[in-house]
Amino acid sequence: KRILVTGGTGLVGKAIEKVVADGEGRPDEEWIFVSSRDADLTSATETKALFEQHKPTHVIHLAAMVGGLFKNIRYNLDFWRRNIHINDNVLHSAYETGVQKVVSCLSTCIFPDKTTYPIDETMIHNGPPHSSNFGYSYAKRMIDIQNRGYFEQHGCRFTAVIPTNVFGPHDNFNIEDGHVLPGLIHKVYLAKQNGSALTVWGTGKPRRQFIYSLDLARLFLWVLREYNEVEPIILSVGEEDEVSIREAAEAIVEAMDFRGELLFDTTKADGQFKKTASNAKLRHYLSGFQFTPFRQAVKETCTWFSTNYANARK
Repeated sequence: KRILVTGGTGLVGKAIEKVVADGEGRPDEEWIFVSSRDADLTSATETKALFEQHKPTHVIHLAAMVGGLFKNIRYNLDFWRRNIHINDNVLHSAYETGVQKVVSCLSTCIFPDKTTYPIDETMIHNGPPHSSNFGYSYAKRMIDIQNRGYFEQHGCRFTAVIPTNVFGPHDNFNIEDGHVLPGLIHKVYLAKQNGSALTVWGTGKPRRQFIYSLDLARLFLWVLREYNEVEPIILSVGEEDEVSIREAAEAIVEAMDFRGELLFDTTKADGQFKKTASNAKLRHYLSGFQFTPFRQAVKETCTWFSTNYANARK
């Protein structure tokens, strides 16, 4: 197997690289991690050239234009256009060059805003996503449509996974444009350095299921090797492991030994209140999978960020 990982220097790509290097790789697998420096995947020509250069038999497709709530609100059109181009180019190049299997990465934000909980894999197309990030959400949904199309028309084994909120080493810790957890980690780091209070945007009440990037990486390997459905699969901790943004902030405060005041700026948007996802399908296949406990994963991520502060994305 020659496995090409797009978005290979991002949060999930780096986690897969580490898990493979730490002994989860197999002798019959060659892993190739590429980033935007290797090819502009919004260009069909550059994408095709990348595939012809590496001749992958399998692809893990992670590359995307991504950002947190506030960046999505500002640039919905850009998120739609760039991700539609990237996904179409990657899937079509995979088809044209005879790739046996593609595993793409979706997001729980693709689910309908007005829905019942927990959400599961059958509910993706049941209504519009939350208005704050409709561009990104619809672009990601279209991967599921394309996977079905390539399977029905050409018999391609293209599938997708739907992780809940991912965090870990090598995340984007940008406070303005990053996701909630890495943004909070950076904020706590700075508040501790400056001796100031920690201000969390929003009420702290929204709830999320967080998955540690190294756990997600191990699950990606299983999907690549063992999961044979075209239908996507949610990769998530259980519903009982959902935490509020306040609880997440408190876990970071504890991990970084921050002694200052914790404030909530309720003039800032909360985004979607919750996106509770069912991992019943995953548990059906992998009943014994052990997730890293949330506070341990937060502690490891905070330690990584503090150690690598100079070079971390921020």
